[in-house]
Amino acid sequence: MNRMLAIVERELRKFFRSPALMLMSMMLPLVQLVILGNAFGGKVTNSRVGVVDYDHGEEALKVREAFQDVAANIRTFNTVPYDNENAAKEDVRTGKIDAAIIIPAEYSRRVLAGESPQIGLVVDNSDQFVSGSLETEMQSLVDALNAPIIQPKVVQNITLDIVELYPYVAYMKFLLAGSIALAMYVSVMIGGGMLYIDDKARGVHEGYLVTPIRRWELVAGLNLAGAIKAVLSGICLTVIGSLLAGLGVIFHPGAVIQLALLIVATSIAFNGMMFLLMVRVEDPLVPRAMFGVLNTLLFFPSGAIYPIEAFPAWLRAIAVVDPFTYAVHGLKAILIKDGGFAAIRMDLLFLFAFGIGSLLIATPLFRRTL
Repeated sequence: MNRMLAIVERELRKFFRSPALMLMSMMLPLVQLVILGNAFGGKVTNSRVGVVDYDHGEEALKVREAFQDVAANIRTFNTVPYDNENAAKEDVRTGKIDAAIIIPAEYSRRVLAGESPQIGLVVDNSDQFVSGSLETEMQSLVDALNAPIIQPKVVQNITLDIVELYPYVAYMKFLLAGSIALAMYVSVMIGGGMLYIDDKARGVHEGYLVTPIRRWELVAGLNLAGAIKAVLSGICLTVIGSLLAGLGVIFHPGAVIQLALLIVATSIAFNGMMFLLMVRVEDPLVPRAMFGVLNTLLFFPSGAIYPIEAFPAWLRAIAVVDPFTYAVHGLKAILIKDGGFAAIRMDLLFLFAFGIGSLLIATPLFRRTL
């Protein structure tokens, strides 16, 4: 045990002596959390929508007043008056405005006559997020205009009453679980995989074997040191990210214990995976080349940025065996949903089994390389 702990001490001393290495292992997930959390997932506001009114009647005035209410309250879009639809369409095409609304001639007369007039909406659908938000807002305005002023005694329409289990979840909160998992992965990759290959190329591992240290003690020491580094990164990102995202779950003792279990399980899974991938690698440049590929292959299919249910079948198959998937699901269950131990027990089971299984496979391969 003392020999194994000596290896752990040496690895941790080397890691802590490089503050830049420690900062860089956490900087990418933090930057991603702050930038992506604020740039994506928010509601569209202050879009520019052109309005072409060929009618100028009483009913057309109601439509324009509804637009003014949107601009003053939820601020989804602001309106810009146009004289003709051709100029408005051209500005939509060139990007000067995001959409154009066309109120046809005789719109008011047709409304009063009950002839079901149409309002035109021209959108730039090259940006699906903005165009979808504008289409949704316009549809709600049309539904409001269609509602009768005096409701009938017998309700003929069936309505849907939506009940949301949680308050509004900002995208930064949604992204936090993925950022914590990514910080642990970067820590294992930089502070574990790359340093492991560098030491191996310099002959440090062979140097250990001229001492009384056994091979299994060397393997256990290297992996324990890597797991400790990942746990420290996970704790730091959990605390800092929760404060940035406005989550107070880190102050609840029960949630803290569950988060600690998840962080330890994730660190074991990531470290075992990295050890298995690097155990037969000799060239120090290989892990640097693999970093981006593994990041894309493991992080993005995990549901950290976009829900897994929207993936094609082949990408969902990757997500099933991806430890990122279970780490992200478990962290979301605690940080956002307060799901308790019942919500994360399968995640813990998979992460521990994956990590231990990877180490059991990698250990004999490691012995063959010495």
